[in-house]
Amino acid sequence: MISGIIGFLVKYNSIFPKSKISLRIMAEIDLQKIVSHCKEYGFIFPSSEIYDNLGAVYDYGPFGVELKNQIKEYWWKSMVQMHENIVGIDAAIFMHPTTWKASGHVDSFSDPLIDNKDSKKRYRADVLLEEKIDKLKEKGEKELAKKNLSQASEEEKVKASRDYAKGLALEEAYKQAAEAADFKRYKELIEEYEIVCEVSGSKNWTDVRQFNLMFNTQLGSVSEESNTIYLRPETAQGIFVNFLNVQKTARMKIPFGIAQIGKAFRNEIVARQFIFRMREFEQMEMQFFVRPGTQKEWFDKWKQTRLKWHLALGTSPEKLRFHVHEKLAHYADAAEDIQFRFPIGFKELEGIHSRTDFDLSEHQKYSGKKLQYFDSELNQNYVPYVIETSIGLDRMFLRVMSDALKEETLENGETRTVLNIPPALAPIKVAVLPLVKKDGLPEKAREIINTLKFVGRTFYEEKDSIGKRYRRMDAIGTPYCITVDHQTLEDNTVTIRERDTMQQDRIAISEIEKIVGSKVDMNNLLRKALEH
Repeated sequence: MISGIIGFLVKYNSIFPKSKISLRIMAEIDLQKIVSHCKEYGFIFPSSEIYDNLGAVYDYGPFGVELKNQIKEYWWKSMVQMHENIVGIDAAIFMHPTTWKASGHVDSFSDPLIDNKDSKKRYRADVLLEEKIDKLKEKGEKELAKKNLSQASEEEKVKASRDYAKGLALEEAYKQAAEAADFKRYKELIEEYEIVCEVSGSKNWTDVRQFNLMFNTQLGSVSEESNTIYLRPETAQGIFVNFLNVQKTARMKIPFGIAQIGKAFRNEIVARQFIFRMREFEQMEMQFFVRPGTQKEWFDKWKQTRLKWHLALGTSPEKLRFHVHEKLAHYADAAEDIQFRFPIGFKELEGIHSRTDFDLSEHQKYSGKKLQYFDSELNQNYVPYVIETSIGLDRMFLRVMSDALKEETLENGETRTVLNIPPALAPIKVAVLPLVKKDGLPEKAREIINTLKFVGRTFYEEKDSIGKRYRRMDAIGTPYCITVDHQTLEDNTVTIRERDTMQQDRIAISEIEKIVGSKVDMNNLLRKALEH
């Protein structure tokens, strides 16, 4: 049995026919099940596996790269195609090293690390404290709910629940330590609240120390003569240094945005939890340039716009929430995360930040080049303020898998694993399956596939029973399966099977493209994101 599975009756009549609801039971999946599924079905493999892997680095397999590209397309079209005042770029990974001095990464891009002396396992001290705060408050809230005090005042909650009170106290102490960058205090709090190592179970900790997360290398053929250069830890700076190039060539007026999808690299010492935190990852970022003084308005607008984008995928609203940053980055005047309830709990999925004019001002200072905008309405030059939306593509991939992967117990007692990804994101849009490998059925199936390739990625398979093939297609999230049988040769009809309901209907071959095409059309998601 899968650890942590929670069974619940399917209640969405619009998705599953009533005849299926009574006995069809679905189970949420834990992280290890997702990891195993991704490898078994060709979504994600450990990098360099034949050499015993490279830690916290992963390769996307045949179906993983298809899903990843669909997510990119959904983000890019919703961000660029749907907005006349947003354009895209693709900046180089290597940038002039002064870029990272100006951005503050050289001096301050680091994590507070702490080691357990017994297990030798390394942790981020801030994460240990944040997780302890969450555990105490969640435990306290459950206790308060039992006492019907969920809506009570904070003072009443503190009196009624010791754990809730401890959580609030630790949260305040941690906030003060973080603002002062007091890492000695971090260790004191870890010891005071008896945080233990998950491996050794001991409280034998080292001091907390800072570790810079940037990878560096040498530019040039002779190391002695070369300069130190960095692998970019974020994609945003490539947008900022190209601000004027884009604004002038694309003839953009404030407010406008620049979007980019690209690789970033961080030397994460504590990289774990599958693709949630990696050393090589991909970001989807948009920097939106606004007139100073209007940043609050635009910050709120982009918060709601991005939330709609996530909800359009059919995610339950209970799985998404905003988290306000108590400690702001030095460049920000507001910051919130959209958190998703992963199998590992509520974690950051996307950040929306009001970055003020810090980035452009710093690059202007270090480069000696003006990075200002002339506002004809105000008849003045100024350095624009920036609203950033930043989402990790790999985290978004994990979020889709976490939401979609289910185990169902069917009416006959059998179980099936199904990946009910939104059809527009599905790696394979339609599978065409000949009932048997003879009598001209494979040839007819190939003919049908050739007519469907413009709809999306197709799949052909003739091995094993039709039931086993259906199960494989369910497991990789294929919305439709087309079965070609002997009747097909007589009247040009096929059986079409829908993934989520498992309902089968007989339709004409000429109808397949229309039915499948309307279901998997990316524009359906884009419309939902705009109308939600």
